[in-house]
Amino acid sequence: MARSTQPLPGPISSSTQPLLGGTPSSTPRGTCRQGRWQLPPGLWCPPLRRGLSLLAGLIGIQLLMGCGPAAVQRSGAEEPLPPLPQGIEVAFNHRGAGQYRSPISGQWRQGDDLEALILDSIDRAEQEILVAVQELSLPRVAAALVRRHQQGLRVRVVLENTYSQPWSERHAHDLNPHQRQRLLLLQRLNQGDAVALLRQGGVPLLDDTADGSAGSGLMHHKFLVADRRVVVTGSTNFSPSCIHGDADDHRTRGNVNHLLRLRSPALAALFVEEFGKLWGDGPGGQSDSRFGLGKDSGPAQRVLVGATPVEVLFAPHRRVDPHHGLLWLERQLATARRRLDLSLFVFSAQNLADSLALLRQQGVAIRLLADPGFAHRSFSEVLDLMGVAIPDRFCAIEADNQRWQQPLQGVGIPRLAGGDKLHHKFAVLDRSRVISGSFNWSPSAAHQNDEVLLRIDSPALARHFEAEMDRLWRGAELGPSERLRRRQLKHWRRCGSGRQRPGSLGRDELHTIQTNSVNQNQWALPSRNQPEQPQHQQTQAQLTQLTPTRQRPARLRQRRHRLTRLRHPGSTAPASMPSS
Repeated sequence: MARSTQPLPGPISSSTQPLLGGTPSSTPRGTCRQGRWQLPPGLWCPPLRRGLSLLAGLIGIQLLMGCGPAAVQRSGAEEPLPPLPQGIEVAFNHRGAGQYRSPISGQWRQGDDLEALILDSIDRAEQEILVAVQELSLPRVAAALVRRHQQGLRVRVVLENTYSQPWSERHAHDLNPHQRQRLLLLQRLNQGDAVALLRQGGVPLLDDTADGSAGSGLMHHKFLVADRRVVVTGSTNFSPSCIHGDADDHRTRGNVNHLLRLRSPALAALFVEEFGKLWGDGPGGQSDSRFGLGKDSGPAQRVLVGATPVEVLFAPHRRVDPHHGLLWLERQLATARRRLDLSLFVFSAQNLADSLALLRQQGVAIRLLADPGFAHRSFSEVLDLMGVAIPDRFCAIEADNQRWQQPLQGVGIPRLAGGDKLHHKFAVLDRSRVISGSFNWSPSAAHQNDEVLLRIDSPALARHFEAEMDRLWRGAELGPSERLRRRQLKHWRRCGSGRQRPGSLGRDELHTIQTNSVNQNQWALPSRNQPEQPQHQQTQAQLTQLTPTRQRPARLRQRRHRLTRLRHPGSTAPASMPSS
């Protein structure tokens, strides 16, 4: 982790460690230091001598070679980074210069320990700890919150309703596939149920159903406020997969994330106000919590962290509100003059893609990396920048889709270990300003979810985020990947010039077709912000009205014939089964 030259106040006294390398400060007898942070007593810590630690670290680095761009270049070859401004610290869990021992695998790995930063912030608190995070499933963090609660501190926790029930009390049969996978991973982790620990320890907790609703779009916040003077926020949830990796696959290193720790009573006051809207009068009281659009989020506000200007915007807003997050981001992008770096989990806002097109016309150098799992989805604006269009499963393309006639060369996906995601949501403008927060660059984040956006005006901090971008850029796959080309070919075979190709559908899907009529040269679609149109069953006669233009491969002709015989026993295959 990179930190400012001024340590945060608190009960732990330790000298500041040099930014890259250097000798850690002395650790009092009976305490444990994990990475650059001193952990509270009683928490697990690897009892290794410095020599063995270094050896294990070198072995771990060799094992990680090939898992991602972080292993391509050793930290010793990296350009030294400037010290951060007073009151600002930043940590990246895949950073090449960092190293810690994973509590998931027990192995040494590269990166800053984001969980240790969270634990250190909890342990430094003296009066109050407020946590609003989509998911909290780290048992050590839960145990630390329970301990501080029992010591008399005021501890409050807000979660998203999907993650507010103890997983140990849920049955896999009652969960959707994603939730079942999460349940399996937490069971394999075998470190305890964090939410159950909070409830058993008496820590007051509520979720986004406390306003009497079924929940907001997403309670997507990721922040902690300590003593109304310290804010910890960024892109990460407080979960094993977001920080360390998956329990069933030690090759994973966790989703690529960062955390900021900012010391500023003025900034903390804004986050306390936001927390107060979510909390209302707490669990068991009136339904006066406010989530989503019920908060009536206002315009961005400016404060100082030390001498560093910071602008903060809480979401969501209505679409007609001129202060909403996508317009705020559009205004920020318009200030770029020379260079723009983007590292995004989701990028699905057309107005921001249009802003990038304008910036490129103005000569701004653009680098954009997006999560591989989202970059190639039909609603991704990354496809626009690549000059590519992919229809959705109904053979529909967005009405406002604007493919670039000259694709951007500096756009692609990073190489990550299987299972890991690029979960950042940051931008670096002109090497002097950083945009961060929980806010994905999507309409849902702007108009439905509880989110936060920050712009921090600091060339020094910008250099740290630029170094993270450089690390991800090494080895990244730029332009349309081979995987994307295969997907294009698959959709072309299915949808052709825009018509549904019934012969390529599965047996169940053969009965249905998109109700919207489609002309021969253009895909029709409902906008992604509108509900999908209903479907209705088609007769065999209706399906055969779709005139094919290309010969179908023999395997598909035979498949179509088998389906026809199922519906019309005794029928025979035509001499030539054309393709749609």
